[in-house]
Amino acid sequence: MIQSGPVTPPHLTDLPIRALTVDDLRSCADLSEDRGWPREDHKWGLLLAAGSGYGIDAPDGRGLAAACVVTSYGYTSSGPELAAIGMVLVAERFARRGLGRHLMTYICDDVLKGVPLTLHATPYGRPLYEELGFDTTGRAEMLRGAFRAEPASMAAEAGSTTVRPATGEDIPRIVRLDTEVFGTDRTHMITRLPAFADRLLVAEDARGELIGYAAIWPNMETHVIGPLIARDTADAQALVTALAAATDRPLRTDIDVRHEELLAWLKDRGLDSVGFNAVMTRDLPGLPGDWTRRWAPLTVAAG
Repeated sequence: MIQSGPVTPPHLTDLPIRALTVDDLRSCADLSEDRGWPREDHKWGLLLAAGSGYGIDAPDGRGLAAACVVTSYGYTSSGPELAAIGMVLVAERFARRGLGRHLMTYICDDVLKGVPLTLHATPYGRPLYEELGFDTTGRAEMLRGAFRAEPASMAAEAGSTTVRPATGEDIPRIVRLDTEVFGTDRTHMITRLPAFADRLLVAEDARGELIGYAAIWPNMETHVIGPLIARDTADAQALVTALAAATDRPLRTDIDVRHEELLAWLKDRGLDSVGFNAVMTRDLPGLPGDWTRRWAPLTVAAG
């Protein structure tokens, strides 16, 4: 007679990693909530639709034990030119047991082997990413707060710049400008902005040339400003001011710390510093493109 006994659970790092789909959105949001993050269902929906999600099912049957999302850009015959890794999460009950390293090693060394990588790292996650070969090549400051518009008498001169709502005809122009500034093509993300964002604006010079664009999108109780692409500080301020006028929610954004003038202006306008993330890259000396016109990402999870 065969005697039965307790089944020994598999080691966590032996659990299979599978592709996630939009059907996993609720489980991803549950995982965010488990770690004390906002659920961010709206953002998860974009990332799972435009990128590739990877996850590990919890051995206790309660959703996901770990997850992350990869957003690839600039597809070529040999693979993407750049891939951003974001939303790296491990359920609290499985934390500090090697599951995050297991997932990240698989993504970096198997799925994305040979592809230049980037991510935004919290101070907590940075040591692991350094061990996996990432270097800190930049820094972003997260700001949050109720935006106070400048009095008309103090507002910066708008000059010849026009800020207006984007139309369908603007999308190809936005894609061209974004590719130039971002340094690689991300059409699959930009073309989703009209549906994803609550407002999408463009900035044009006196000749009607596109010199910037920005979006504002809902994330729980806040509105996030990103992407923010602009020719200079004054144009970035004009785009932010126009976006802020469309919402009563607190604003949130992540600004490259090299844009000191814009950061100081945002803080004067009521936004407070929440923290800093390290911009890290692997197999890449730094992000491509023109950082002087790249003020804020669409989301740190997608670069």
